[in-house]
Amino acid sequence: PGETGLTWALSTPAGLQVSAHLPDLGISGKLVFGGLVWILIASSLVPMPLVQGWVMFVSVFCFVATTTLLVLYIIGAHGGEASWVTLDAAYHCTAALFYLSASVLEALATIQMYEGYTYRQYHENISAVVFSYVATLLYVAHAVFSLIRWKSS
Repeated sequence: PGETGLTWALSTPAGLQVSAHLPDLGISGKLVFGGLVWILIASSLVPMPLVQGWVMFVSVFCFVATTTLLVLYIIGAHGGEASWVTLDAAYHCTAALFYLSASVLEALATIQMYEGYTYRQYHENISAVVFSYVATLLYVAHAVFSLIRWKSS
């Protein structure tokens, strides 16, 4: 009571406290960068449909799942149960692995489209790669903090 600023939560916070606790602090960043990946892939030419289909699946899946978790935390649906800490850690570890694979594959697709595409098309994909790696970093950081929270709960 009376504390202000950033704090460490050993359980999943409820309500607007989500925005002031580690590891939940980066949720908005994941939504922004994941949404940018989704938009850039959807608007770009697709030289490798299977690869970029996976990138699109990962960005949409993680965006929807992260939004759903955020809403559930804000409305307090988890009720402070320890199983939610486990769910949070498992989801963010899975999302980090998904985004890492999507980032590597999007970089591969971008490298292969260097010749034969316009400057704009190539740079859209470069932006998607950069934002994908930023989203990966945010998911990995959340996964690490979630695992620490899970272990201490």
